[in-house]
Amino acid sequence: MTSQPEEFRGDRTRPADAVAGYLAAAAIFAGLVALFYYPGRIGPAAIVISLVAAGIGGSVRRFTALAVAVAGAGFLFGMLIAVFLDRPLF
Repeated sequence: MTSQPEEFRGDRTRPADAVAGYLAAAAIFAGLVALFYYPGRIGPAAIVISLVAAGIGGSVRRFTALAVAVAGAGFLFGMLIAVFLDRPLF
């Protein structure tokens, strides 16, 4: 049984996984910001970014799923907060 060099093993992460992780982190941040600051502008952008990250997927699927949930909840609750407190939506 021959051992393979480290560069040929199948457990490497792809660069796309790193990009998906950074996009998911940005979407989570934007979803949390949407709670307090213009949810009609930031919320949909956070959702789109999180869906792009989920489409890239890879080994960070749980993190991208969390990003989709946080971005959607940030949009929804940000809109509710803005409506109840008479703050601007856009």
